[in-house]
Amino acid sequence: MLKKLRLSLILATLAAFLGAVGYWNIRPASFAQQTSGSTENDIDFYVINAKSTQFQPDGKLASSMTSDKLEHFKSSDITLLSKPDLLLYRGTELPWHVQSARGEVAPEGTQVELIDAVRVARTDAKGRPTILTTSRLTVFPDKEYAQTEQAVRIEAANGVTTAQGMKAYLNDGRMLLLSNVRGQHEVR
Repeated sequence: MLKKLRLSLILATLAAFLGAVGYWNIRPASFAQQTSGSTENDIDFYVINAKSTQFQPDGKLASSMTSDKLEHFKSSDITLLSKPDLLLYRGTELPWHVQSARGEVAPEGTQVELIDAVRVARTDAKGRPTILTTSRLTVFPDKEYAQTEQAVRIEAANGVTTAQGMKAYLNDGRMLLLSNVRGQHEVR
């Protein structure tokens, strides 16, 4: 029962994170400068120490995202993030904390790649932490789906689960660990 609850919490957090990540694909035309002789790798804008705060319709805090640097490439419409750090509240007082070393947002925000040192963490009301770590996580916000072929580690109050590869169906609240699944759990 606790394992299913933990899994549901992780999937719900990823779903909310995916929705918030869709807002990271910024394309302000007013900032773009027309230059002659531009190359395909031209950055049309960048932001240092970027910060974005999102609110729910009822005024409650939904999320807060920071990034050391954000770079948008005009020709490919790809946005690169350096050290993205997201606090995902979704109207609650206990946020999910999503971090990675780098991030890449595809055109229209259809796909978000979190790269290197990906960490999704939350502490519940009873002070019990849940932490998911991997080296790379691909998120499809519109499909409410996330996947990785890399090693995944899920640490919770009652144990640790590891696997090679994961598919997370956020709408259904289910996660498939693909291979080499191992678990150490304490009976309470």
